[in-house]
Amino acid sequence: MEADKSRPKLSVVIPVYNERNTIEHVLRQVQAVDISKEIIVVDDGSTDGTRELLHMLAKIHPTPDPVVTTSPYRGDQLRTENIRVFFQDKNTGKGAALRRGFREAWGEIVLVQDADLEYDPQDYSKLLEPIERGMADVVYGSRFLGGPHRVLYFRHYVGNRVLTTLSNLCTNLNLNDVWTCYKVFRREVLHTIELKEDRFGFEPEITAKVAKRGWRLYEVPISYWGRTYAEGKKITWKDGLTGLWCILRYSLFD
Repeated sequence: MEADKSRPKLSVVIPVYNERNTIEHVLRQVQAVDISKEIIVVDDGSTDGTRELLHMLAKIHPTPDPVVTTSPYRGDQLRTENIRVFFQDKNTGKGAALRRGFREAWGEIVLVQDADLEYDPQDYSKLLEPIERGMADVVYGSRFLGGPHRVLYFRHYVGNRVLTTLSNLCTNLNLNDVWTCYKVFRREVLHTIELKEDRFGFEPEITAKVAKRGWRLYEVPISYWGRTYAEGKKITWKDGLTGLWCILRYSLFD
């Protein structure tokens, strides 16, 4: 892939909803990765102080309009010159926040990063390698390919495996982890796909549409530090039912 010198190498898109206790730390972790990048934060109508914190970090007055954060934050050297913050008027879901972030992304490669400290930005080099070597158009970071992970909910694991297996049957892919946060795309891939899902249905939707268009998809192992519901985990069994419908809709009918 020939690099465009006018673009950053990487756009990191971070959808945020009520992550007041973690978002600043996540931004520091992402900034610490030694890759040319821009960071696009989309606040999805947070009500816990996240929105106000992002305004403070950006040194701006509250506004629903997109802003470029050009002033440095004077705390522990968090650079903001490459961070852009966008504010959704109300909470509409992860998929909707990602659509906004993808529209604004300018990098040659676009990577999805959650704001909850479950995923480690130090894995970026592994995620980018198949694309940089010209082998892949899309890369998923799998939590089930051998990387270190926190041991948590068995039922979540079973639900993930069942839904991933059903997705594989419908798409004829051999993925281990459709519901992983870490999804990486050449920017051209996202330009060919119209996304519709507002919440966690984004995961099976994007997978089905990548499969239908024949893009080269790789998986790499990543580390995973899952959190409990008491620590702020948001996905529920209702999202699993939505995921089931989205698998069938986007693989077989859409």
